[in-house]
Amino acid sequence: MNQTSIAAALTLMCAALAPLTAQAQSYPTGFGPNPVLPKPEHSLIPTVNVAPTEPWSAQQQPRAPAGFGVTAYARGLDHPRWVYTLPNGDVLVAETNAPPKPDDEKGIKGKIMKSQMKKAGAVTPSANRITLLRGLDANGAAQSKTVFLQGLNSPFGMTLAGGNLYVAATDAVLRFPYKDGDTSISAPGVKVMDLPAGTRNHHWTKNIIASPDGKFLYVTVGSNSNVGENGMEAETGRAAIWQLEIATNKSRLYATGLRNANGMGWEPSTKALWTTVNERDELGNDLVPDYMTSVKEGGFYGWPYSYYGQNVDTRVSPQKPELVAKAIAPDYALGGHTASLGLTFYEGKAFPASYQGGVFIGQHGSWNRKPHSGYKVVFVPFSGGKPSGPPQDFLNGFLDKDGKAQGRPVGVAVDGQGALLVADDVGNIIWRVAPAAAKSASR
Repeated sequence: MNQTSIAAALTLMCAALAPLTAQAQSYPTGFGPNPVLPKPEHSLIPTVNVAPTEPWSAQQQPRAPAGFGVTAYARGLDHPRWVYTLPNGDVLVAETNAPPKPDDEKGIKGKIMKSQMKKAGAVTPSANRITLLRGLDANGAAQSKTVFLQGLNSPFGMTLAGGNLYVAATDAVLRFPYKDGDTSISAPGVKVMDLPAGTRNHHWTKNIIASPDGKFLYVTVGSNSNVGENGMEAETGRAAIWQLEIATNKSRLYATGLRNANGMGWEPSTKALWTTVNERDELGNDLVPDYMTSVKEGGFYGWPYSYYGQNVDTRVSPQKPELVAKAIAPDYALGGHTASLGLTFYEGKAFPASYQGGVFIGQHGSWNRKPHSGYKVVFVPFSGGKPSGPPQDFLNGFLDKDGKAQGRPVGVAVDGQGALLVADDVGNIIWRVAPAAAKSASR
């Protein structure tokens, strides 16, 4: 056998062993490709353990791994939830919060939920705007901050396609004209798709992403309840990812049974669509794990009838065994009640090779688990288009020693220089994480 043949044989052997190596690694409880699921716990009074807020002082910041520096790219924002990097390096920030939804706050449970969310810093009027950040000064902060779009209805996701900016507000997808370098848009938005909303709008955040070829848009719509307790008629068009064809304006359900999908991204090697999903509550501290998964066209992922594949949720009646039988198990668990929202694949050049092609997840943090979970950004390595190891803490310190939330990470994005941007909706800051030697480099 010549040297070329030997090298080829070794390559095939390594590829064959890679999945076995990943399976043999040790994963934290509730994480990884094959999480061990505990038995459901049922109680009359659900767990409530909200971390009260105490935002960062000017001298404080979250912690990154050795070799990285953290700077405040922008301060003084109003509940920044989502970030999007434009091709020229400008950064868009959705400053937003939930719209009025009076039917979601009725009854004892609704009132308790509202009071607890207020404690967590999640009940503030929505700024309803998108802000543009440009440039980078010697301190790692944006050189300018301008109002890009305003007067929107709880905007969240943003994406550029075909020379237009598309914004997913809570009730519609809007199209705006955009040209490279614009610092504001005054033209009215054109509605291209209605989205489920109304006076009960349980999961109000709607995200959007364009396909790599620019022909389609994909839109997340969360459920209108925990497990369908408001009736399935209230769930029409929800717990799903929609596909919208830009040329024809025709939309269809692309994948269903996803309780509350948020972040989306295209895996670099396979170009498969991946998403993060927040799973159901009130089954125990470690059930059901939030997750990320590749999204199969026409796939059904269980909600509300089953969780993590075909594990039946007995609280749901009537059941639909024919749907449960085809429920797809997610690819990778992200921990119980971590509120994993943000997702971005790393395709920049600034970070070490070990980060290339992997994914960063913004975990907003639990409100119904003891002890708390989430409140950090984690990194999951990928190989061959699939997660290839345990999660690694990348940005933490959002909870202080007394269990108070100094910040809560939400959206994550990679900027034009390859640094990671993290929206912190309690600290009202966009954090920027870059290799220490590069954190103050100018554009």
